[in-house]
Amino acid sequence: MADLLKAIPAVKGMMADLKPRSESLLRQGVQPTLGILRVGEREDDLSYERGAVKRCEQAGVQVEKIILPSDAAQEAVLAEIERLNQDKRIHGVLIFRPLPPQIDDAAVCRALAPEKDVDGITSQSMAGIFSGTHTGFPPCTPQGCVELLRHYHIPMKGKRAVVLGRSLVVGKPLSMLLLEENATVTICHSRTENLAQVCREADILIAAVGKREMVTADFVRPGQAVIDVGIHVKEDGSLCGDVDFEAVKEIAGAISPVPGGAGTMTAAVLAKHTIEAAERMEF
Repeated sequence: MADLLKAIPAVKGMMADLKPRSESLLRQGVQPTLGILRVGEREDDLSYERGAVKRCEQAGVQVEKIILPSDAAQEAVLAEIERLNQDKRIHGVLIFRPLPPQIDDAAVCRALAPEKDVDGITSQSMAGIFSGTHTGFPPCTPQGCVELLRHYHIPMKGKRAVVLGRSLVVGKPLSMLLLEENATVTICHSRTENLAQVCREADILIAAVGKREMVTADFVRPGQAVIDVGIHVKEDGSLCGDVDFEAVKEIAGAISPVPGGAGTMTAAVLAKHTIEAAERMEF
């Protein structure tokens, strides 16, 4: 039976570090503040928003929400981003994506000021991740996966890590973060040959493929650490991830649950990045 890599103990440790930092900023007259821009009422956005607000409050970060209707014009969205860019009270900005089809996602990413990009969506942030210069911030979910591994003292240095998924949101940046930890990284995707065999060879397997319970028992071996980034709603309304949890937990050495794993870490990292953004700004 695998050990459970629950996020809450790791989050509590992060909050214990973040709260004094936000209090220090307050004593200097700076209230760390996150601006959330949401277009529409997608249920998954609302769920993440609730978690983000909760973690920010625990860390001493104030949240300002800007909600636009799902049929909002691109000009309206870009105007709100420019307002957030110019607002000195706002230190970080979270833009919920995917955006409705009438809005150009690339234009939105280009419009956000890199210094306020606390979820790693701008090209400058991505360049910082891939160059190792730490300009901007990495996306919160990949950083959360690394923080979860660190908390449970799962070694990354010299270990074989397989990242299942190659998106710019999780797979590619997570691979770069693992390389910084001196892991040996393989990125897998839908065209990888002998996929299950490649995954079994990993010491750390991170599933971020976006397919419900795709990682089955034949993808894992005893002793592996498995991080499940996926989140899906089953027919009965319960949640599951990209990993067949019930089957894999009987084999792997450690596994993150869904919910209560990578997603919970994501919101905590968002609060951390917002405080770091406030610390970086001149005041």
